[in-house]
Amino acid sequence: MAGNVELLNSVLAQARTENRAALVGYLPAGFPTVDGGVQAMISMLDGGCDIVEVGLPHSDPVLDGPVIQTADDIALRGGVKIVDVIRTVREVHTATGAPVLCMTYWNPVDRYGVERFAADLAEAGGAGCILPDLPVEESEVWRKAAEQHGLATVFVVAPSSRDERLAKITAAGSGFVYAASLMGVTGTRESVGREAQDLVTRTRATTELPVCVGLGVSNPRQAAEVARFADGVIVGSAFVKRLLAEDGDLTAGVAGVRALAGELAEGVRKRA
Repeated sequence: MAGNVELLNSVLAQARTENRAALVGYLPAGFPTVDGGVQAMISMLDGGCDIVEVGLPHSDPVLDGPVIQTADDIALRGGVKIVDVIRTVREVHTATGAPVLCMTYWNPVDRYGVERFAADLAEAGGAGCILPDLPVEESEVWRKAAEQHGLATVFVVAPSSRDERLAKITAAGSGFVYAASLMGVTGTRESVGREAQDLVTRTRATTELPVCVGLGVSNPRQAAEVARFADGVIVGSAFVKRLLAEDGDLTAGVAGVRALAGELAEGVRKRA
C-alpha cells in the first residue's frame, strides 16, 4: 500500500487556494495513553487542524523542550512502542481522512529497519516522516524507501542555516519544509520573532515546497502572525499543555485540545 504524500500535498495546496496557512498539530503517541492520544489527535482535526504530526517518543529528544519531554516520559513509562505509534497513525487517519505524519528522531527508525518502518507507516495510511536529526547527506537510504512507499520526507531548517545549506536540504525534501522559528528547543513563547519570517523568505528562494513554521506558536495571535508569511503553522507544546493541565481527566483534556485547535484555526485565517 502506498502512503499518502499526495493527500498531504493536496491539503497544503487547498489551504493556499483559500488564502490561508494550514494548521498542523503535534502530539506524541502514547500520551497520556495510546488510546487517549488517538482521541486527542482526532479532536485536534475535528477542531480545525488540517494535518497532524504523531511524535515517536524518544528518551533523548534533543529538539524538544520540557513540555514535550514530560509527555514523552509519560508515554515511555506507559510502555509505548513503535507498533503503537504506527497504530496511532492508522487510527487517526482512518477516523478523519486527514494527512498524518510521524515525527521521529533517526535512531528508532534505524533500529526498527528503514524499509520496514517506511512500509509499515505507508500501510497505516501515513503521509510521511519529519526527521529533525537526520543529516541530508546521510538520508539517501531513507529517502529511497520513502519515495518507494509514497511518503514525504520533511527536513528541518533553522535560522542558522546558510543559503547554500538551505538549498541542499530543500532539494532533498518533499511534502513541506519544517522551518524552526528560532534557535533552541520546542515550547511556547511570548513572541515567535522576526527570525522566522527571514528564514521563510530565504527558504522559499530555494524551493517550491510549502514552508511551515514551528517552535513557539501557542495562541491565535501568534498563529495569525506566522500565517502572514508561512504556508503552515505548526503547534505542539500548547496542545501538550492542554492535556497536561487536566491532570488525568481525559475527557476534559480532549475537549481542551479541540477548543485550542478551533482558536488556532481562526488565527491562521486572520493573517494578522
